[in-house]
Amino acid sequence: MKNNNPKGIILILIGMLAFSIQDSIMKYIYSFASLYEIYLIRTIVSFLIILLFLKFTKKTIVFKTQYPLLTFCRVILFFFGFSSFYISLTVLPLATATALFFVSPFLITIFAKFLLKEQIGPRRWLAIIIGFVGAYVILNPNFNNFDYMSLTPILCAFCYSLTMIIIKITSEKDNVYTQTFTFYIGAIIISLVFYFIFGDGKFNTVDNPTSQFIFREWFINLENSIVFIIITGFTASVAFILVFSAYRIASPAVVSPFEYSILIWSALSGWIFFNEIPDLKSVIGMILIVVSGVYIFIREKAQNQNIVTEKPLR
Repeated sequence: MKNNNPKGIILILIGMLAFSIQDSIMKYIYSFASLYEIYLIRTIVSFLIILLFLKFTKKTIVFKTQYPLLTFCRVILFFFGFSSFYISLTVLPLATATALFFVSPFLITIFAKFLLKEQIGPRRWLAIIIGFVGAYVILNPNFNNFDYMSLTPILCAFCYSLTMIIIKITSEKDNVYTQTFTFYIGAIIISLVFYFIFGDGKFNTVDNPTSQFIFREWFINLENSIVFIIITGFTASVAFILVFSAYRIASPAVVSPFEYSILIWSALSGWIFFNEIPDLKSVIGMILIVVSGVYIFIREKAQNQNIVTEKPLR
């Protein structure tokens, strides 16, 4: 029964802290590890932890999806979406990348309107517009000298929002753990394919942090990175368990706004570990995104219409 809102809020807050720890570690190790090397090891660790959790709690484990084509699309979108987010950490402050990712509620609402034929009122459309204005303020684009890599968190939000629309369909027959395992299996397979294509570092020919993060030779600094990578797998799986437990025991409309607490954790981590202090424009943009997102949650509850609030945003 979804009736334990205080406990759900606490679980969400801790889960967002765990996600911010994962993101902070990713930002720290991008200079000496390869993105898909991290993806492979982290996914294996998370897979094993979730598997042990389900065994310990005696939950049914089902690997087979009832929607193979949609699941394939979801895995591809999720994999490359969060690849984009991790890539963004090479060019953006942690809090900025996290804030830009949170345009996803606006995109989910738009996709739900046009793909699922959900009814969206003028108030939510206004909130969406204000939210995108917030993203524009954060980016503060100078089109004569604009780093388009700054858009990678928005690309992540775009891919993630489409996966949420797919999950809204596949959840009719696939439970959350089946959907999680299919992603883990897909991510492991894709990462292994990438290892055989460019894991030897033959494409690492450009003196650019982002390019090096993607194409750096795998396992050359494993003694320095393995502990950090394992921690990312551990924190990701713990965060997943905490967040989905929160949505299970509490009202999604109540707990979902507290996912924005990750902006506080990310800002603190960026300040403490990377000496990143958001400027005034970034703070204003973050406020616009948060206020617009929370308003969408409120309107969904008022209309008894869960679109964004039905599933976690991380």
